[in-house]
Amino acid sequence: MSDTPLAPPAGVSLYDARPFFEKALQYGVQHGLINQAKLDDIGRSAPKGMVQIAAYFGSEFLRPELERARDRIVNLVSLYLEDSCQGDLRRAAESLRDHSFLSRSKGGSDMLKRLIVMPQTSHFGMNERQEFSDVHIPQLAKWTLRPLADYRAELARRSHAAQLMEAALWLADDLGLDDDELTDAGPEAEAVIRTALLVLSTGHTEMPDWRALGHIVLKLRQRHGSDASALRITVPPELPAPLHPVVEEVRQSLLADLPKMLDAAVPIRKLFQQTPAFMGRYFWLNSGLAEVDQHERSASATWKKVTDGNDDEHSLLTLFLCVAASSPPKTLLTDRTAGTLIRKIRKTGLNPELATQYIQAHAPVAYQADYLKLWHGFLDEATATLTRDVDDGIQSALALLRRECHVKAS
Repeated sequence: MSDTPLAPPAGVSLYDARPFFEKALQYGVQHGLINQAKLDDIGRSAPKGMVQIAAYFGSEFLRPELERARDRIVNLVSLYLEDSCQGDLRRAAESLRDHSFLSRSKGGSDMLKRLIVMPQTSHFGMNERQEFSDVHIPQLAKWTLRPLADYRAELARRSHAAQLMEAALWLADDLGLDDDELTDAGPEAEAVIRTALLVLSTGHTEMPDWRALGHIVLKLRQRHGSDASALRITVPPELPAPLHPVVEEVRQSLLADLPKMLDAAVPIRKLFQQTPAFMGRYFWLNSGLAEVDQHERSASATWKKVTDGNDDEHSLLTLFLCVAASSPPKTLLTDRTAGTLIRKIRKTGLNPELATQYIQAHAPVAYQADYLKLWHGFLDEATATLTRDVDDGIQSALALLRRECHVKAS
């Protein structure tokens, strides 16, 4: 066998794992772009920069920290040169020739700092607008050792999130909602964009609350039936051109939602608030008074019918006990019906949770906490007497109901 090493096959290039800084430096020396004076300057500057970096991230007195600082400063310079010069070795060598070594390191550090404070998600409630500060140093420490490919992938992801948020802010402003209100509400940017496109395409000019959004969808169902193709959803032409691609992506997702949105068989509230695939996909203003008013109207109809204005503690406890015993809800018992209720409780049991659910579903919101406290206090005292047979039959339980509930002598 011959000892002559085999040459690489034609057309196959060998992988060069050296940092980009080293490749650019060697290129500059070989092509006469970087002279000995510049090499000497880099040789003097690099140790100073390493000590500064070691002190910034840990300690300049520990050898492992200094060795890690060398890796960091080389990587920072490499990141800046390869990114700013788009991988062109000649341009990178010229950059090293024309500028100080430490300025190229600072350039890489500034790139990473800008990245770190960019939004990580398009959710308004999970991002803070802030400048780089000491709390970000641990993140910077990790990124100073990451390759350019990781930086560019993360930059693309965060830039997409930032554009979504910018588009949501623009559309919200067009519908009369300012930045602070949107930030306080904390929705997903995509949810704001979907809602804004739907609202604008139906001729409305304000960001809707829940009732307004429901009204818009109801009108669409009445006007178009289940024909989603009849509704034209367009991107506002005034939207800044750089934001068009991300808004178009969200528009396509809205078009995919339209068939389900126009399905009259699905109640609007159930679709938007109880269907997992739709929850959080659309945004509406939290109009607390409107929501309470609507709940009060629907809840009070049942509540008023049962209580008939009898909202004293004795009447309410009677009502809650009947519900917990799975009996017809009443606020007044006779001695006879009270005895029947006790015997039923001892035979089939008492389910306190039924009364809790009844209060939460039907009682006025403003009083629910007080009613639940009243009910649970009654349970603590009365459960044992109501559910357990004693020597006097039902007399102790009956006496308890006459004292705590509304029982009228027969």
